[in-house]
Amino acid sequence: MPVKTYWLEHAWLGTHVEPGVALTVSGGDSAAGGAGGRIAELRTGVQAPPPGAEVLRGLTLPGLANAHSHAFHRALRSLVQVGSGTFWTWREFMYQVAQNLTPDTYFALARAVYAEMALAGITNVGEFHYVHHAPGGAPYADPNAMGEALIEAAAAAGIRITLLDTAYLSSGFGEAPNRHQLRFSDGTAEAWAERVSALKPREHALIGAAIHSVRAVPAGQLGAVARWAEERQAPLHVHLSEQTAENEACQAAHGRTPTQLLADHGVLGPRTVGVHNTHLTDGDIALLGGTTTGTCMCPTTERDLADGIGPATRLQHAGSPLSLGSDSHAAIDLLEEARAMELNERLRSRTRGHWTANSLLTAATEDGHAALGLPDAGRLEAGALADFTTIALDSVRTAGPLPRLGAETAVFAASAADVRHTVVAGRHIVRDGAHTLVPDVPSALAESIAAVRG
Repeated sequence: MPVKTYWLEHAWLGTHVEPGVALTVSGGDSAAGGAGGRIAELRTGVQAPPPGAEVLRGLTLPGLANAHSHAFHRALRSLVQVGSGTFWTWREFMYQVAQNLTPDTYFALARAVYAEMALAGITNVGEFHYVHHAPGGAPYADPNAMGEALIEAAAAAGIRITLLDTAYLSSGFGEAPNRHQLRFSDGTAEAWAERVSALKPREHALIGAAIHSVRAVPAGQLGAVARWAEERQAPLHVHLSEQTAENEACQAAHGRTPTQLLADHGVLGPRTVGVHNTHLTDGDIALLGGTTTGTCMCPTTERDLADGIGPATRLQHAGSPLSLGSDSHAAIDLLEEARAMELNERLRSRTRGHWTANSLLTAATEDGHAALGLPDAGRLEAGALADFTTIALDSVRTAGPLPRLGAETAVFAASAADVRHTVVAGRHIVRDGAHTLVPDVPSALAESIAAVRG
């Protein structure tokens, strides 16, 4: 079994920054996205690199977990910033791009997007995947061709993926899918379950489930999706109360909030994550916290779409673990998402210090990986997956603070541009700021986006 040693100039160990850490990886250097590499040993107080060690100068963190992604939304960056509008007008642009996706074009786009994530220190992505079929709704010869393209794209970009295969059956409460949504729909939850059951996990890939939203899955079919996930002990994610219009429509149709409706049908629980959780009642917060249902905040997208600021502090205090996602990829920067969660709360409350830098990094690492079904990732300790990332402490953004303030520097000063190294399963995926598997990420992005914009 191959063994490799990394010497970390400074390492964040969950509670503090430690200088001079030697980290030994066993079973690393496997194929792209392979899961073999684990941390075999971690030694502190190592003041100089051991002979033959790979030197990582700066601050090394556990790999970042992007708990909510729609890879094809990356093609909307800047396009949807022309003029004004609402979430619902933004959605029309999204439909146009979705119509142009094929398994081949989606592979190329997702590979480039996941490579951008690796450059930002992300080692694991939760892909909330709902573009399943050909335009018009006909299945591909392989009914999971689109999901397989995403799994292969993650491998080609060298990161892990939890494919959250999404049930999307309705355009609204009791309404059939519109013409754009036909390629999202399997018709019924049972047909969705039959298709997704054919997907198999890989070394770098887990298979989870998602309910797009309470408007997109009829109430009577919510339980079927939840049971599929329960039987497999798989993660289950759901867009929840992102828009007030959805809350109002749910009340009109069912006399319940979306959270209450999910609770009625057995969707909530410790393997479930509500994405956004923006417009909640006191009772909703109590339900989510009491069932330890997670919350994935996506502050950059939430402010980009003018959704509002979710009650993250109240949810966490109630018992809902927090994770972070870049969602529509207006920016791919998990450090910015962590910073934005705190700064949004400061704007709303006009007080500071709702989370420590350590707590925000935990949401971006350990708790994010747990939300994606990887409780053995997101920590620098023996036995954990050997996924980590190093940020520079000598850039124009990060130079000056003492290294012992590395957590504060990472969250409140650094950006994705400061990532120098990303290691997945012990394998160097980003070295000195360059992707080792996708040599020209900007060109890959530009070419793949041009192919799907039409």
